[in-house]
Amino acid sequence: MKLLNFWENGTVRLGVKEEAGVLDVAAALQLKPAAGVPATFSELVAGGAAALDQLARFAGGAAADQEAGYWKDEAGLQFAPCVPAPGKIICIGLNYRRHALETGMRLPEYPILFSKYANSLAGHGEAVPVPRHTQKVDYEAELAIVIGQTARNITPEEADAAIFGYCAANDLSARDLQMRTSQWLAGKSCDKFAPVGPYVVTADEVGNPQSLKIRCYVNGELRQDSNTADMIFGCRQIVSYISECMTLEPGDLILTGTPEGVMMGYPAERQIYLQPGDEVSVEIEKLGTLSNTMVSE
Repeated sequence: MKLLNFWENGTVRLGVKEEAGVLDVAAALQLKPAAGVPATFSELVAGGAAALDQLARFAGGAAADQEAGYWKDEAGLQFAPCVPAPGKIICIGLNYRRHALETGMRLPEYPILFSKYANSLAGHGEAVPVPRHTQKVDYEAELAIVIGQTARNITPEEADAAIFGYCAANDLSARDLQMRTSQWLAGKSCDKFAPVGPYVVTADEVGNPQSLKIRCYVNGELRQDSNTADMIFGCRQIVSYISECMTLEPGDLILTGTPEGVMMGYPAERQIYLQPGDEVSVEIEKLGTLSNTMVSE
């Protein structure tokens, strides 16, 4: 199932992408009340498999009535972050072999964890401001994991049950701020530096997350072209490892690292960082394309 969130009269509403368009779940429930059907993304992930099954059945029934007023044209939507209120945004650094090589760093022995915060979230199509105190904003196409169950001290084999789905993400990074100190936070958590979307695709529809094509384009020029098979630590290992460090909760978001091709990996004389007006698109197989335009702060 493909899920999304969009803005309607100042509130975030849950949508289900179908052939007929986008089902506005809250609007459909007003016209066709149904017990147990989650009206928001938070209710959906909190409700687990039962809630997902209820929503799938409800959406399937609604699809038979394409003339009803609860269908939206996706082209006219203002997308919200596809995961609108994660309790945690956890990121993995240096998690692609060829990316580690291009930066001249050793392959990590354990996943490198850092965080972003809610101010960093942005939706598909949303403008992203270039902070006035940086000259080196870089793109990072990433596969993101959406947690669906509380997880603590789980094994990699148990991780599948804790994963709700996946989405495309862009771990935008102000390299000059990031590298001022040994801690990366300053360059990673600028406003709207974690666009996610357009959809969350449920784990059953994605299948194996370690065989997905992942690309990044800047103004239509291909900059990153890889596959999640190049990850050093796979999604199961990442979820298991983080669960040893902290409790994961439904709705938490994990950005799993970026492949080679980021601007920081270019020779200094070829580094041209993102500028206002640049459009960055992250394309991941089965997950769609996430696009954002950089603007002046």
